[in-house]
Amino acid sequence: MEIRPEYRDKTIRSYVVRAGRMTKAQRSAFDSGWGRYGLRLADGKIDIEAVFGRSGTKVLEIGFGMGDSLLQMAIEQPNTDFIGIEVHPPGVGSLINAAGSKDIENLRLYLADATDVLSECIAPQSLDRVQLYFPDPWHKKKHNKRRIVQPEFLQLIRSRLCVGGLLHMATDWQPYAQQMLELVEAAEGYANTADTGDYAPRPSFRPLTKFEKRGERLGHGVWDLIAQRTS
Repeated sequence: MEIRPEYRDKTIRSYVVRAGRMTKAQRSAFDSGWGRYGLRLADGKIDIEAVFGRSGTKVLEIGFGMGDSLLQMAIEQPNTDFIGIEVHPPGVGSLINAAGSKDIENLRLYLADATDVLSECIAPQSLDRVQLYFPDPWHKKKHNKRRIVQPEFLQLIRSRLCVGGLLHMATDWQPYAQQMLELVEAAEGYANTADTGDYAPRPSFRPLTKFEKRGERLGHGVWDLIAQRTS
């Protein structure tokens, strides 16, 4: 298969597609495992229950990187079905390879733009949780407009969550955490599950990453925010 992300033309994106050298194992994973784990933007709207062949909790993660924490969640929560979205082929290949080696059944992946997938492939009110962990903070002020968490994006996610569903975000960049908090608390149809103006403790279902462990040793902070769709 041709290994490149699917996305619609956009003026502003929240990421830069990096060429990133792929290992032989990552390339091989696309050939051997894409048919089992891959979903395509071009195929349009999916029936999530049909994709997994069962009903139950459905979770979508945006930007899973190399996929270590998403794989761990899929292993530890076998009764929950996970869909991951990532634009960088090495990460997708790595996760396909790892999932295949462990015979994981409750995981599917898009190599595509998250906004496109949410808009074109995910049915309204079909998700129980959306996860966005450590998105690019675009820390320079002139680049803040590239941040994925914007009012329109929050409403797109809200439309795909069932009522009562959760949006869980985490970042290690405090100014971005503050922006996320302000946007969520101003957004229609969401309620902060922590006290107003406060962040949530890391929930047990979100694994502590190697990156976080290193950050903790260096005294770096991580902020979790969990918002519930109320209407």
